[in-house]
Amino acid sequence: MSPTATADRSGRCTFLGAGPGDPGLLTLRAVEVLASADILIADPLTAAAVRTHCPEGVQVRTPAGQDGESGATDIVGWGDAASLAKLVADAVQAGKHVVRTVDGDPGLDGRAAEEMLCCAKAGLAFEVIPGVAQSVGVPAYAGVPLRGSNGADVRFVDGAALVAGALVDLGAPETTLVVRTTLGQLPATAAALVTHGRKPDAALCATLSGTTTRQRTFTATLATIAAELKAARVLPSPVSAPVDPATSVIAVVGEQVAHRSSHSWFETKPLFGWNVLVPRTKEQATGLSEQLRSYGAVPQEVPTIAVEPPRTPQQMERAIKGLVTGRYEWIAFTSVNAVRAVREKFEEYGLDARAFAGIKVAAVGETTAQALVDFGVKPDLVPSGEQSAAGLLEDWPPYDPVFDPIDRVLLPRADIATETLVAGLVELGWEVDDVTAYRTVRASPPPAETREAIKGGGFDAVLFTSSSTVRNLVGIAGKPHNVTIIACIGPATAKTAEEHGLRVDVMAPAPSASALAQALADFGAGRRDAATSAGEPVYRPSERRPGSRRKAR
Repeated sequence: MSPTATADRSGRCTFLGAGPGDPGLLTLRAVEVLASADILIADPLTAAAVRTHCPEGVQVRTPAGQDGESGATDIVGWGDAASLAKLVADAVQAGKHVVRTVDGDPGLDGRAAEEMLCCAKAGLAFEVIPGVAQSVGVPAYAGVPLRGSNGADVRFVDGAALVAGALVDLGAPETTLVVRTTLGQLPATAAALVTHGRKPDAALCATLSGTTTRQRTFTATLATIAAELKAARVLPSPVSAPVDPATSVIAVVGEQVAHRSSHSWFETKPLFGWNVLVPRTKEQATGLSEQLRSYGAVPQEVPTIAVEPPRTPQQMERAIKGLVTGRYEWIAFTSVNAVRAVREKFEEYGLDARAFAGIKVAAVGETTAQALVDFGVKPDLVPSGEQSAAGLLEDWPPYDPVFDPIDRVLLPRADIATETLVAGLVELGWEVDDVTAYRTVRASPPPAETREAIKGGGFDAVLFTSSSTVRNLVGIAGKPHNVTIIACIGPATAKTAEEHGLRVDVMAPAPSASALAQALADFGAGRRDAATSAGEPVYRPSERRPGSRRKAR
């Protein structure tokens, strides 16, 4: 009897291409399939990315000893393809959906073909979802189009087989070669290509960690690539530790390499590879971190404050009752945390956004306004200019007893908020119920490795969005190293940074997180252009230049 004869018909297996590393290269079909996974069997490079699209509680497994960056605690490894086929068979017979993700494309990368064959021999039906192959995606991110206007052929070459002496047909001299190899074998692979008839001066570019923000590309010739790698200190030398020789490399050989100088779009992003510290919680930093990623940066969020309920909840309880009974003409939100605090109280009492009917709603800025929209409430007032309490007051209408039947404003906010808004509203003729909706306390210190990176120069930049983020970060983690670029959202924040002994390098032209990120990107682009114009390598701030020193603060 075949293994599928008694299987639950709901059980199935899907081989899925997860792309070469960039999580954004997952296909829409891949995301759809991952959402129904019971068991995720993942190659290590993309394990963390694909897991984010799986349901909670999914069982995660990676090749034995290759946990990669999955961060999972429920990983069980497997050995050869036959062991995987048995694992899949047992799961499918139990009615589970098994998703086997492959770094790249199942048809071109890894050992998926062998695993599919084992499944087929065991009588297990399976589905294949193609992905972006490493040999195609990596050259695109390196700025090397594989086929030019002359329509020359493209051939994919296994570097290990070439070095082992296998007979490989490289095609005509004008054929573009895409070679898959490892860093340690790259010089031997280049020599083997010469042995097989390619000219020593044939152009070559080799890319490590392709499509990720750790990507590095080296351009040379077949004859000079070994010296180029040694000069870059990625191969063994007396003065530096080498990169792991087993690191995967995609190399392109041929005339198309010449296009890299004009087509390099990824590694030339203004903040490419920069590790940027964002002293905000993940909820607060989502939009800012996404913007930084679009500039090529690697953001890391570190909470500097924690939000806790007020010590005496009766004030908020009376305020919510007043909202429902028509006590207020306006409610003003000065932060996302205030929106969250009111929303939680609503849910506690079984209320929803309909309770705001007949009440005008104000938001201090776009981020707070979006939090309200997510709650189902469209703000009536958002500052047209500066997104701050002062900006909100500039647009706030004075109380008019003819048009305003109620003269009272509800202001739910933090326990440490300033009095600017309250005083301004009173001057405009309004009565204000200033209610403590939440308390802000200093967050716990980040992990030791993060603290060491902050103090030791592991971050290229830090974005300060308020004076409190400066004080709290220094308090829980220490002062950023003097190589770290300090970017501040405005003059008050910059003044606080300077009072803490920090040199402010970047100031946002407008008091918004988006403008701050853009200002840092402009700064990074200026640094890059200056280095390029001077004929110098482009270094990140955290990279130590041989013989260089930075001024201490």
